[in-house]
Amino acid sequence: METLALIDIAGNVEARAHDYGRKAMPIIARAIDHYRRQLLSFGVDNAGLERLVEDFLPIVEEFDAGYVLEMRAIADGAGVAFADIMLINARTELLKLAAASSKEFVDPTPDGCTAIVAAASATADGSTIHAHNWDWKMEAADASVMLRVRRNDGPDYLTFTEAGALARFGINEAGLAVAANYLECDRDYKKLGVPLALLRRRVLDQWHMATAVQAVVSTPKSASNNVVLSDAGGMVLDFECAPDEAFEFCATDGLLVHANHWLSLAAQIKLKTDGGVAFPCSFQRQHRAEALLRSKSGAITIEDIRAVLLDNYGSPWSICRPARPSSFTDLSATVASLIMEPGKGRMEVAMLPAENPHFTVYHLA
Repeated sequence: METLALIDIAGNVEARAHDYGRKAMPIIARAIDHYRRQLLSFGVDNAGLERLVEDFLPIVEEFDAGYVLEMRAIADGAGVAFADIMLINARTELLKLAAASSKEFVDPTPDGCTAIVAAASATADGSTIHAHNWDWKMEAADASVMLRVRRNDGPDYLTFTEAGALARFGINEAGLAVAANYLECDRDYKKLGVPLALLRRRVLDQWHMATAVQAVVSTPKSASNNVVLSDAGGMVLDFECAPDEAFEFCATDGLLVHANHWLSLAAQIKLKTDGGVAFPCSFQRQHRAEALLRSKSGAITIEDIRAVLLDNYGSPWSICRPARPSSFTDLSATVASLIMEPGKGRMEVAMLPAENPHFTVYHLA
């Protein structure tokens, strides 16, 4: 696939959400099918999913009841059950909980990812470049959309996301950008917290970096996650989040690279992790991306970032992951390579870039 469906919605919350569900109906159906089949492999049927969703619902309603109304309207527009839309928006958490209750436990959540941000001080034209490789189930490629939202209750935003989800990676009209990648530690899944996808949407609801940071660091989570923020003014902030604590990791000379192992010294001291067992390629991806970009700091271009996102050194354990067998699905791959320019309201995306390194440009305006 070379292009991604662009879904344009506008108006009040329920109207635009219903429109989203209607316009993306067949793509949402594919996303639901992918995760329903995975739940069934863990022995979780319709009733089991309903029970899992009931556990999360009070937490989401307390976090933002408007998100629940929005998900119900998406479900109505798409002609699917609310539990299925909740499944898309909390798939990391729900799959993990379903797997943990399975007799044959298989960890369903190693979506690798490599995050790269070049601040204004590190780029050739003085604009922030925020890039990300999303490594996950290969099937997710045909179940994702680009969603452009015109709002009357907050900043407009543009997000790349799985169909039916409120957000995943994106930029907003305030010049904020957000992406995130997987981490894990011994504090994960001790109790339920806000689904990570909804936390990213909360960032896109903000007009200011300070309130975006507040959302990231103060929201209780079920599991760890690394959240990368940037803005049009050149600010780059990275927070390695355990469920109940956040650790800042700082860019060096305007360049930030983050794979799937903890980099903050405080986090390494305080948390118990698997030492990279789940992601043995994380260290390689981290150092390779840094090596390719560090010497260019101050003159980094979009073309430089593209080249790193498409880098196949050490394939199939490379920054750009080709389709390969996986313990949690038939095939995993770099599903999408994204480059966001929050100051320009611009995002470009390549779907399954190991096979098709063609970037399509999308604009917020």
